[in-house]
Amino acid sequence: MRSVGLEGKGDLGEWRDAARQLLAEHVDPQDVRFHTDGDIADLFGAMPGGRAGDVAATASSVPKAFIDAAGAAICHSDPERFSLLYRILWRLQRERDLLQDASDPDVVHLVRLIKNVRRDSHKMKAFVRFREVEGVQVGRRRFVAWFEPEHFIVCRTAGFFQRRFTDMDWLIATPKGKAAWNGQELKTSVEPAIRPEANDDTDELWRTYFANIFNPARLKIRAMQSEMPKKYWKNMPEASLIPDLIAGAERRVAEMAAREASQPQAFHERLQAAWRGKDEEERDGPGDPWLKLKRDAAACTLCPLHGQATQTVFGEGPIGAEVMFVGEQPGDREDLAGRPFVGPAGTVFDEALALAGIERDSSYVTNAVKHFKYEMRGKRRIHQKPDVGEIEHCRWWLSKELDLVRPRIVVALGASAYFALTGERRSVEDVRGYPMPMAGGRVLFVSVHPAYLLRLPDDAKRQREIARFREDMVSVERLRQVS
Repeated sequence: MRSVGLEGKGDLGEWRDAARQLLAEHVDPQDVRFHTDGDIADLFGAMPGGRAGDVAATASSVPKAFIDAAGAAICHSDPERFSLLYRILWRLQRERDLLQDASDPDVVHLVRLIKNVRRDSHKMKAFVRFREVEGVQVGRRRFVAWFEPEHFIVCRTAGFFQRRFTDMDWLIATPKGKAAWNGQELKTSVEPAIRPEANDDTDELWRTYFANIFNPARLKIRAMQSEMPKKYWKNMPEASLIPDLIAGAERRVAEMAAREASQPQAFHERLQAAWRGKDEEERDGPGDPWLKLKRDAAACTLCPLHGQATQTVFGEGPIGAEVMFVGEQPGDREDLAGRPFVGPAGTVFDEALALAGIERDSSYVTNAVKHFKYEMRGKRRIHQKPDVGEIEHCRWWLSKELDLVRPRIVVALGASAYFALTGERRSVEDVRGYPMPMAGGRVLFVSVHPAYLLRLPDDAKRQREIARFREDMVSVERLRQVS
């Protein structure tokens, strides 16, 4: 039995070096015990002669998706994470598509670790409260904060605070490390920090803000505590108000009802009268909120694309669909028909769904951008990729579709769809074929856009990529069955 000691504080490098050596020596995962006692001085000796090439080959054969997944999972506090990652690494040498098997116990465990780490990072971004202290540099203010994460996420999350608060000096201290920014350099450490003691006027501002946005009529205690767990309350000044706000919620709702206007204002009355006169057949459709959203989108003028497009192409499919497919934008055929995925790319899409056993009529299909962007070449309208601003303008409509449809699985078809759903600009190959957790308990799955397949000039490569796309859709169906 090989015993491997690691510090185990979120550093992927130390585990990676150990795993490479073990893999080069063909050590079975069952014969390895990882532990975190801090004794790593004699972890491994020099690499045996002739092994260096083996390790390099091993490193190059690891899928990029696994490196990204390991970088997140290694930050978890689960003591089994090292063994899990090495076991998956060992299996990947023989099972190249292992990460696409959403039902595999090791993959399920890995996804759970990643989800917990991302959630912890999200909580850190949401619940860190800075307090001002005496500054060191002239002309720059200095702030400190204390946070208690569950996992080793400080180094992973520090970049967010540097980008957001670059104009001030700050220190975030936690029991699992600290991060500091002085205007020029971001320093992080995994050593436990001492809690800084500080109070300032922003505490009262937080309490004032929270008291004014608290809506007793929409109070759902279980949902609130899920989003803002009690363990964070002690470090948040506004949390001191929560018990009294909850206790007085029923009384405040009654007071709000008593103040409610008995008659609508004239302008509102005209709108209500117009609504009552709408065609009744629309009210028999998939649901008033969805129809209203579709009508509102049809009148959208937030970006210049509406000026050249024939019409808004909104999503279609049943409310409550388990799977939502999100493409980039409508093409020429879609722009004329007013429906998504009905052109040549839609044919490739439909064939892949059929082969995977996915019913399109039971899925919700939409696009990140709702208007066709193109340039004229003679009499032909040639597709143009939407820019970041255009995707950002349309993100509101996509988020509303997500809220209404409530899918369990969201499939991003292409980089534009992935950016619209996550705000991250990454290559599709970096995230393709790997189920990732999303907000609201959803799972995100990424593949290429079927239009990409039609643009490949080499016929052999096009056929290989079409087969790969069909395999992605099979993975989506498998994921639907086990989710």
